[in-house]
Amino acid sequence: MTESRPPFPPFTLDTARQKVQAAEDAWNTRDPERVSLAYTVDSHWRNRDQHIVGREQIVAFLTQKWQRELDYVLRKSLWDFHDNRIAVRFQYESHDAAGQWYRSYGNELWEFTADGLMARREASINDVPIVESERRYFGPRPEAEYGVDIPLW
Repeated sequence: MTESRPPFPPFTLDTARQKVQAAEDAWNTRDPERVSLAYTVDSHWRNRDQHIVGREQIVAFLTQKWQRELDYVLRKSLWDFHDNRIAVRFQYESHDAAGQWYRSYGNELWEFTADGLMARREASINDVPIVESERRYFGPRPEAEYGVDIPLW
């Protein structure tokens, strides 16, 4: 049985936005197994300074990530798209075990197979310490805000 994850490339503005929102929704579950199913079994990631290959490593990476980055909440915005590729800007907030909050800013480059699974993900991320009163995100994005761009900083 072939796995697939609509919408499929080539992307339109609407389907690219759907893909970005679906990724945001999945990551906000903080469920590594669920998130991993959007990627090919041999997906290649570069996340900061780490290289991750395949779903097993994706699950291990995300499990460790969400054990460190507590109360993680993510927002993604479509930056651009072409054929089977999407560029995304994102921000997420989380805190460490000591209670220090961070807002992490980043960009991702995504490449998809014809069946809509992500075969390649490259992420560049910068972390900025914030105080709790500076938080912007308090749970998954309300449906009324789907497609709304995130602030630059």
